[in-house]
Amino acid sequence: MKVAIIPARGGSKRIPRKNIRDFAGKPMIAHSIECARQSGVFDRVIVSTDDAEIGRISREYGAEVPFVRPQALSDDHTGTTDVIAHATAWLQERGTNPSAVCCIYATAPFILPAAIGQGLGMLETGGWQYVFAATAFESPVFRSFHMNRDGGLEMLFPEHFNSRSQDLREVLHDAAQFYWGRPEAWLSRARVFDRHSTVVRIPRWQVQDIDTEEDWLRAEFIAMYLKTVGRSKCADNGTK
Repeated sequence: MKVAIIPARGGSKRIPRKNIRDFAGKPMIAHSIECARQSGVFDRVIVSTDDAEIGRISREYGAEVPFVRPQALSDDHTGTTDVIAHATAWLQERGTNPSAVCCIYATAPFILPAAIGQGLGMLETGGWQYVFAATAFESPVFRSFHMNRDGGLEMLFPEHFNSRSQDLREVLHDAAQFYWGRPEAWLSRARVFDRHSTVVRIPRWQVQDIDTEEDWLRAEFIAMYLKTVGRSKCADNGTK
């Protein structure tokens, strides 16, 4: 059995109610639910929430909300791994033993069913504990710098000041979309970013973490562009 778990608590601070705020004509979480269902790989799509309104909307779009997430797992400091571990344990305690559990973020409007399916294939055939979506940094991180207390600049990797960009190693970052994992990996709280994990590479235009109003606005611009060119993110098989 393959299970999708979508964590969606009600207490978002920087963008209030962002999990159910309207995005491209429907609640934000609806995009994740619909893509999970359209992928065709899940036996169950479950939303883990502490919020009654999120639960109601999630059910309207076809997800299960079979439990209320405990308050101890609903504050600003709760990690995603703990939430997925709780849902996995809840399933096992009731006689459901999934072979793979996929965390899908509620704020991932550009997630594609094909990428979800690709991740499952890699998990099942590659011996990995986790497989998740990632993309390359737009600029070389080895030439990055920060501003110190005096307002001056300090390179994070000063040894690469004279390095050419094309000579630097490519570096990836989490796309904040989906994370396939084996149940035992979630339950043991194994670290996702480690040697036992690999990634599904996705293009940079498809990645937009949504934590601020600026992030939200940028995502809306991307959504409008995709609509203009006639490219549907959930109906797309990833072949265009």
